[in-house]
Amino acid sequence: MNKSVILIVDDEEGIRESLSGIFEDEGYDVLTAGSGEEALKLLKEQSPDLILLDIWLPGIDGIQTLKEIKDIKADLPVIMISGHGNIELAVKATRSGAYDFLEKPLSLERVLLAATRALEKRTLEMENKALKQDLTRRWRLVGNSPKVIQLREEVDMAAKSNSRVLILGESGSGKELVAHLLHEQSPRLAKPFIEMNCAAIPQELIESELFGHEKGSFTGAFERKKGKFELADEGTLFLDEVGDMSLSTQSKVLRVIETQEFQRVGGNRNIKVDVRIVSATNKDLAEEVKKGNFREDLLYRLNVIPIYLPPLRERKDDIRELVGYFLEYFAIEYGQKPKRITDDGLKLLEAYDWPGNIRELRNIIERLVIMTPSSSITPKNIVMGETARSDYFSFNTLKEARDEFEKDFITKKLEESNWNVSKTAEILDIERSNLHRKIKAYNIKTP
Repeated sequence: MNKSVILIVDDEEGIRESLSGIFEDEGYDVLTAGSGEEALKLLKEQSPDLILLDIWLPGIDGIQTLKEIKDIKADLPVIMISGHGNIELAVKATRSGAYDFLEKPLSLERVLLAATRALEKRTLEMENKALKQDLTRRWRLVGNSPKVIQLREEVDMAAKSNSRVLILGESGSGKELVAHLLHEQSPRLAKPFIEMNCAAIPQELIESELFGHEKGSFTGAFERKKGKFELADEGTLFLDEVGDMSLSTQSKVLRVIETQEFQRVGGNRNIKVDVRIVSATNKDLAEEVKKGNFREDLLYRLNVIPIYLPPLRERKDDIRELVGYFLEYFAIEYGQKPKRITDDGLKLLEAYDWPGNIRELRNIIERLVIMTPSSSITPKNIVMGETARSDYFSFNTLKEARDEFEKDFITKKLEESNWNVSKTAEILDIERSNLHRKIKAYNIKTP
C-alpha cells in the first residue's frame, strides 16, 4: 500500500523539521517548502495527498498560495496554520477552500487528528468519484443512430420529473439500463434504486416481496420483513416484466400508486411512502388488457411517460460503437489488454439480425474477449450459428421461446441450403408456400 505524502509549507525551518519528524514517525512521506512559490513549483512536479500551509509567508502569502493550489488541484485538502490566528483569517481561509485552520503553537494530537481526518475525507471522495465513474461506464446509452439520439433525449426529459415511466421493448434491448439512467439523472439520485423482476418471483410470494410481511403472518415468516415499496421510499422502484403480475397483485399495486400507502402482509398499520415507479415489459400491454390479463386502469397509471426501446436490428449503425464499448469494458473487467476486431469481423456482426438484441451482442463480445488468444478478432473467431442464437430460457412464455426457436431453426436450414427456399422446404418437410409464410412472419432477411 502506498504511503500518503504530506507537503509542509512554512518559512520557519524549525516548524518544518518538527512537523516532518512527527509525520515521518507516523509512517507518512514528507515534502517541505519554505515559501508559496516553492510549494507551487513542487506541486507541479509531485502529487502530495495533503498540504499543511502557513498563512504568513515571504513573497505570496498563504491565502494566495491556497487559491493557486485550488486552481491546480481543487480536490487536494489544505490545512492552514498561523501564529496570529483570528476568526477573520479562519473564515477567509475556509472560504478559499481550506479544510481546517490550526493555530500555533501546534498541538501534536490536534495536528495528527486534523491530518488523519483530511486524508480519510479525501480517500472517501476519491472512492466515491471512482464509483460514480464506474456507474457511468456501466449504465451508459451507447450509440449515435437517430433512434438512440431520440431515446437519449426522451430519457433526459423524463428523468427530471417524478412521473411514472413505462419502458417498452424486446427482451435484451436495454430496459434495465434505461431504468437506471432515469434514476441516476433524477432528483432522487441519492436515494435507493430498488428493482424487482415480477416474472422471477412465485405469485404466492410477490405480495410479500412488494409490501413486506409481519412476523408469523404465514408459514416461514419468522421475522418482520420490509418490502420493495418500503425499501424504495424517496427513491425509485423498478418493476421489470410488470406484465407478468397477477390480477390480484395488480389491484394492490394500483391502490398503492393512488394513495402511496400500503400494509405489510399480516399487518394492520398503514405505511406511507414516496416512491417513483418505473416499469418495463416486453409484452403488448394493450393486447393483454383485451385478453383480460392486465388491468386497464393500472396500465393508464403506469404509462404516464412511455419510452420505447428499438431492437438492435433497427439501429445497426450503433453496432460498431457497441462492439468497441464492450471490448473495452470486458478488457478492463478481466484485466486484459484491449482486443480489436477486424473490418471483416465487424461486417459479419452488422449482417446478423440479433434476435437477442444487445444482451446477445454483449455475451458474444464477452466470449470473444475471453476465448480469442490473439489481440485481433477475425471472422474465424466469431461463431454466429446456433451457439450465438437466443437464450430461450430468457423468454417468459412457451410460445415466445417456441417461436424464437422456430425462427432460428428455419434460418439455420436456409443458411445450410444456401438460401434455396425450395430445397429448405424439402428438408423441413413442409410446403414451399408454408415456408414463405413463416419467412415473412418471422421477418427472416434473405440475401
